[in-house]
Amino acid sequence: MRLNKNIIGLILGPILFSVIMIFVDAEGLSFEAKCILASTTWMAIWWVTECVPISVTALLPIVLFPITGGMDLVTTTAAYGHKLVFLFVGGFLIALAIEKWQLHKRLALNIIRVTGSNKSRVILGFMLATAFLSMWISNTATSIMILPVGLAIISQLKDDPKTIENENKFFGKSLMIAIAYSASIGGMATLIGTPPNMVLAGVVEESYGIKLNMFDWMKFGVPLSSFLLIICWLYLTKIAFKFKNEEFSAGKEEILRQIKKLGRFSNEEIKVLIVFVLTALGWILRGYLEDYIIPFLEFISNLSLEWMNNIDDTIIAIFFAVTLFIIPTKNHKTNTTLLIWNDTVKLPWGILILFGGGMAIASAFGKSGLALWIADLLQNLDNVSLFLIILIIVTSINLLTEVTSNMATTAMLLPVLVTIALAIEVHPYFLLISATLAASCAFMLPISTPPNAVVFGSGFLKIEDMFKKGVWMNLISILIITLVVYFILPYVFDMSAQMIPVN
Repeated sequence: MRLNKNIIGLILGPILFSVIMIFVDAEGLSFEAKCILASTTWMAIWWVTECVPISVTALLPIVLFPITGGMDLVTTTAAYGHKLVFLFVGGFLIALAIEKWQLHKRLALNIIRVTGSNKSRVILGFMLATAFLSMWISNTATSIMILPVGLAIISQLKDDPKTIENENKFFGKSLMIAIAYSASIGGMATLIGTPPNMVLAGVVEESYGIKLNMFDWMKFGVPLSSFLLIICWLYLTKIAFKFKNEEFSAGKEEILRQIKKLGRFSNEEIKVLIVFVLTALGWILRGYLEDYIIPFLEFISNLSLEWMNNIDDTIIAIFFAVTLFIIPTKNHKTNTTLLIWNDTVKLPWGILILFGGGMAIASAFGKSGLALWIADLLQNLDNVSLFLIILIIVTSINLLTEVTSNMATTAMLLPVLVTIALAIEVHPYFLLISATLAASCAFMLPISTPPNAVVFGSGFLKIEDMFKKGVWMNLISILIITLVVYFILPYVFDMSAQMIPVN
């Protein structure tokens, strides 16, 4: 019988775990650290091979860490209830409300309408709409929602008498790829936009006690995402796909038809939009609240408002998420409030568990001493230039996530990069953020990201199409991320390579 990848992974994980536990006795490696190393190796094999669902693999620390003696059960399970888990729960609930009441479709269609009616501008409109939604909603849900609109536009091109033969197929390929790429790029802009960003925030807080809030990340993520999106659009419309005829009058008509079909803003849409805007403003303005508003209010009132400093992104997210279960709807018998409990079945529980598993690994690396042991092994890397290290990390993870889950990859590798940063004595942001961003830039294969798989299912694309266009987009993203992290990152976060945070 021929063994497939799943069976090999299923067997190899426990075997390597046993080998490390029985035979590995390295100098400086404590028993607790060896247990964590063995357990993480088992998880890494299962994550890479996906022999069981990756979220199920993320539950292994609850079994392996306490049984082996690597970390106690209370500390291990606490990672799955980290405050950042609840930040994402709040964000996901708000996203569910946006989807439930079709607000995302209205926002997307109006963005597309504004951008114009020639082919390149239609693609730009779709990319802007997809990227914006992907900042707040999962890139999978975004691409699934945008796809039917894109297919309707393509069909209009086919019916246009001015259409060049097979031009609709050519345009269809470019639009499908544009939707997939922009969904991935847009998610990079916010902490809740894509799972790797969630893992980054958790690892940074667990390892260094640094709270990476929404506004801190958006100062860096939004400009980078916007720049990469523009470059991607130029690449797709000027190099990868050159249209012989840019005119596309029927496209605007189709968009207007779909907007008209939606009708006027419903009472529920308006309420959800208000909640969404208030949440976003809360995240963005929280830093100003701590630095300027609270001291000013304390000065003029002569009262202590220290309790307001306890407000953070998680509290804001959960507060507004709870309001969605309180605010009533209008004339809806089955939905008395904007969200009902039955809606929560659509929450991405698997991602939340996966995040908890990543947090458990990050915590165990530090508490067991495994991080310091790995750092000692990597001391020779301090002779390698930081730019080259960043380039290697970005390239390696970019290629790795073409065939593995970006969430699992970051959960597995970010704790290791923490130790590498310690070994070479550089600020960890250079390595951690490089890896995180690279994990969102897998453009070559249908299996690389859910958006890639969604658009591949449209029937307009072959694997050859995605590979040829994706190779160049991968190279572009590798170059941009490397340059931005090395040159721009220190200014945005006001730090230098020599600044080493200590928890």
